[in-house]
Amino acid sequence: MTVWDDLVGQDRIQLTLSAAARDADALVTATSSGTAPPEASKMTHAWLFTGPPGSGRSTAARAFAAALQCTSPDRALGGEPGCGFCDGCHTSLIGTHADVDVIRTDLLSIGVKETRELVRRAQLSPAVGRWQVIVLEDADRLTEGAGNVLLKAVEEPAPRTVWLLCAPSLEDVLPTIRSRCRHLVLSTPSMEAVADVLIRRDGIEPDAAHAAARATQGHIGRARRLATDERARARRATVLKMPLRVDDIGGCLKAAQELIDAATEDAKQVAEDVDVKETEDMKAALGASAGGRMPRGTAGVMKELADRQKRRSTRTQRDSLDLALTDLTGFYRDVLALQLGSRVALANGDVQDALDRIARASTPERTLRRIEAIVACRQALDRNVAPLLAVESMAVSLRAG
Repeated sequence: MTVWDDLVGQDRIQLTLSAAARDADALVTATSSGTAPPEASKMTHAWLFTGPPGSGRSTAARAFAAALQCTSPDRALGGEPGCGFCDGCHTSLIGTHADVDVIRTDLLSIGVKETRELVRRAQLSPAVGRWQVIVLEDADRLTEGAGNVLLKAVEEPAPRTVWLLCAPSLEDVLPTIRSRCRHLVLSTPSMEAVADVLIRRDGIEPDAAHAAARATQGHIGRARRLATDERARARRATVLKMPLRVDDIGGCLKAAQELIDAATEDAKQVAEDVDVKETEDMKAALGASAGGRMPRGTAGVMKELADRQKRRSTRTQRDSLDLALTDLTGFYRDVLALQLGSRVALANGDVQDALDRIARASTPERTLRRIEAIVACRQALDRNVAPLLAVESMAVSLRAG
């Protein structure tokens, strides 16, 4: 199994990255031996991976990082970097390689302080590998100040440093940064390809795999979660009932509250899984006594941890809400397809009765207005409007159509 096997439905991207990894190998060899580097190298110091959610941006970046660190002896015989079995590939993929930093945030943004630390690490020479690789999975969450800090490092990188930035689109990255990166655009993989991965790699039953792939419209991560997590299926069922429950103002407000409660519960479950262990580990590191009493001078550290956990909870709630709104958009997309007599496959065929009911009781124009209301709700959440207020406004608009 090579490092590219998790890159689903992205053959063109795989070919580009594989060629760049070969040229990177040749570049390091030439530098070490004092010979001339290869001409017209496909390797460069900064890459930008963009594509819709679920297309595999971070997967592609991590696979490329592993290929750059590949230590397979087959490379000397003309083998492709990225064997997937050597120590360099394995440690890069599981996140333990000394020269591969994978940066992802569970907060709403990445600030200047964190970025400065990242830039400092990027100036170091590789410790054990051939390259110092920085994978920034959430480049779209950089604040403007953080982006300006990063710009200098991308403009003038250390000789053996490679930046791999991931973002949904070019517009999510500062123009000055994206102009200095080689840009790769990933596409949403086909539902058949996603289902095949779920069956082959996760051992999911074919019917469940195809249903999950269809419901999530090719989003690999969401499809895997929907196929394996009962809570995710229950949350989706709640969301898809919302269009049938907005017949009056009372129903709108109740449905909105239930949607917020479901997102809050998601955040709470994440906190239960992560926060308790994180807090206990911090207390142990700070030398808490057996009775739980903290040493003097550690209150500030614990407060900083609590603030971080609170911000993480806020992002988790927002992410859960965004996922619910995506499912709701897919519902009305299916309604519109029925109203227009389209032959496209329905994403939510498991609620066909609800789709037919809404399609008969409405018009394509009203359905489009409802989709616009969902888009407006997402924009309001991005502007930090109170979630309940934004969702209540959307619910009332769904009723009006």
